[in-house]
Amino acid sequence: MQQRLRDGFVGRAGEVAVFRDNLARDPEDPDFQFLFHVHGLGGVGKTTLLRYWEHLARDSGAVTARVGDEVHSAVEAMEAVAGQLEKQGRPLKKFTKQAGAYRRRRHELETSQDGFPSPSGQREDGGPGGSPAASLSSAVVTQIGLAGLGLIPGVGGVANALDPQQAALGTEKLRSALAGRFRSHEDLRLVLTPVDVLTPVFLAELSEAAERSSRVVLFFDTFERTAPLLERWLRDITLDSRHGTLPVNVQTVLCGQGRLDRDCWGGVLDLVQQVPLEVFTEDEARQLLAAHDVTDQQVVDVILDLSGRLPAWVAALGQARPLGPGAVGDPADSAVERFLKWETDSDRRRTALACALPRQLNEDLYRLLAPESLAGEYAWMRGLTFVSGDNGHCRYHDVVRTAMLRLQRAQSPMRWEAQHTLLARAHREKRRALEPALEAAGLWKDPAWRQARLEEIYHGLCADPAGALPYALEAAIQAGTAGSVVLHRCARTIAQAGHDTGDEGVAAWGRRLSATEDDAVALARILTALTTASELSDEYRALTRSGTGAGTGPGRAGTSAG
Repeated sequence: MQQRLRDGFVGRAGEVAVFRDNLARDPEDPDFQFLFHVHGLGGVGKTTLLRYWEHLARDSGAVTARVGDEVHSAVEAMEAVAGQLEKQGRPLKKFTKQAGAYRRRRHELETSQDGFPSPSGQREDGGPGGSPAASLSSAVVTQIGLAGLGLIPGVGGVANALDPQQAALGTEKLRSALAGRFRSHEDLRLVLTPVDVLTPVFLAELSEAAERSSRVVLFFDTFERTAPLLERWLRDITLDSRHGTLPVNVQTVLCGQGRLDRDCWGGVLDLVQQVPLEVFTEDEARQLLAAHDVTDQQVVDVILDLSGRLPAWVAALGQARPLGPGAVGDPADSAVERFLKWETDSDRRRTALACALPRQLNEDLYRLLAPESLAGEYAWMRGLTFVSGDNGHCRYHDVVRTAMLRLQRAQSPMRWEAQHTLLARAHREKRRALEPALEAAGLWKDPAWRQARLEEIYHGLCADPAGALPYALEAAIQAGTAGSVVLHRCARTIAQAGHDTGDEGVAAWGRRLSATEDDAVALARILTALTTASELSDEYRALTRSGTGAGTGPGRAGTSAG
């Protein structure tokens, strides 16, 4: 199976070379990279690359361990690493023994039937008016569990995370209540602060294993899930000496959808080798399809378009070995599920889908699309792993947005039309608010007005391709007066609307208007094409033939809703 994985790996030549070259480098070399961070969209092939890197590491003689989202604490992560190293002849005996003791002590507490004093000092049978006692499985075990998760350095910060009944004892009362149950102070420390106690032992033995190996490489996959539990701990063990130090031949690879938290990693991000993964190049995607015996040019073209060259979906569509273009399934539903895999709130999932409709999003548009309960959650949306941007604006990754658009268009055509109409109206109102301060002849040269007009055209075409196309073409005529660059932007807007709606008539016009040269040639070519355009009104065709249509100001194209 490992050999098949190696033989079937396609693409990522640059990323493979970076890791392979580092494996060949002396760890004492100043250019040696000891901390990698692989990040990219869901389905872009991060885990596949990580597994291939692990094969390369083992082939070079390294000892490796790979940890995913099956772990839920720093303690569990250390146990997972210890288990895998033991299978490779590098057991961490002292750590394993002490971790076992921690598990036994936890089990004793969790299965105990005794109670602890309530806030009033009474026990559970304290009589009328007495508060119920806090049981071990609630007040104590919850606090110990939070400490074991690595969410806090000790138990001092637990009080804010629990309800008043569970937190009533406080740290000192908790220590006092537990002290009589353990034979030693070390047992008490182990139960209350397992991360602080176990990490130094883990690092010391990991260092011993590294001394007997050419390299130790630790891989942490699905880091977007485990980061809240492991990120601070990993930062401490890789770049700090709080728990001990690691030898230089211990290499760590983090892999997840998002970027590392700047608040956590602070000024040490320059020590991290960033490895961003994007979708496949066309050559890589074709190579992967060829590996699945998919070589028919029409089938390949359809798969490239539907998959957006996202490796997971190129592979999935290729493995089906479709016999013709019509047999290629649309992966949009499954792709969107992958992108929103970790979002369980139904309102947030619907909002994330709706916010894919604008080509560029700001807080005003977000509030227009989000339900009232999420109106103040713009920061949440901006924090999604497939959203990027700055200066108050953001946009979805093209692959994610394309899949979400196709899914929404297929699921509810009526909602699709209504939401795009709403967005077209919002941009029209913004454009009209700007017009009193501008001269009619210079509208298309004003960046803010032009952007609002182009978005109005785009959403109008998405809502009603056939009905809005005449107004979009009229706008293209007017855009030509501002130069070939402005004309090209208008043409691209029409072309994108055609692609996003699947309307070939709109897309064809976008292509016809896109190949601009210089102003005079471009405008002449467009005017020639539009003189016979059946989509335009007789009035506009006449104005175009006379060469005056482009200079008529906003006109219908400037005021229509599309």
